[in-house]
Amino acid sequence: MSRVTLHRIERGEPSVTIGAYLNALSVLGLDFGIIAPAATEREKAYRKGWIPERIRLDEYPQLKQLAWQVHADTLTPAEALSIYTRNKRHIDERAMDERERELVKALHLALDNPDGPHV
Repeated sequence: MSRVTLHRIERGEPSVTIGAYLNALSVLGLDFGIIAPAATEREKAYRKGWIPERIRLDEYPQLKQLAWQVHADTLTPAEALSIYTRNKRHIDERAMDERERELVKALHLALDNPDGPHV
C-alpha cells in the first residue's frame, strides 16, 4: 500500500477501495468480522474426519512401542486411544513427534470423556 493511499484512508476520502481499508485493518490487527479468520493448525487437526479410520502403527512410533503385544498393523481409533490411556506412564513425551501429539489430542477430543485423563 502506498503512502498516498494510507493518507487518503486517514482523511476518509471516498476514492479509497474497500480492499485498501481491509488491508489497513489487517495490518493493525483489527477484525470487524468482514473476513473470516483463517483456521489455525490446531483447528484444522480437530476437524471432523481428521482421525483416520484405521491408525497404522508404523506411522506413530510411541503407539507402536506401547502396542507391542498387538499382532495387527493397524488399530481402530478407539483401540489406539485405549492403548495411549492405559499406558500413559510409559510414553516418552520428548520422543513423541508433533503429528503423534496431534493424533492423541484428536482422539481424546473425538472419543474421550472431556473430564477423563489425557496424555
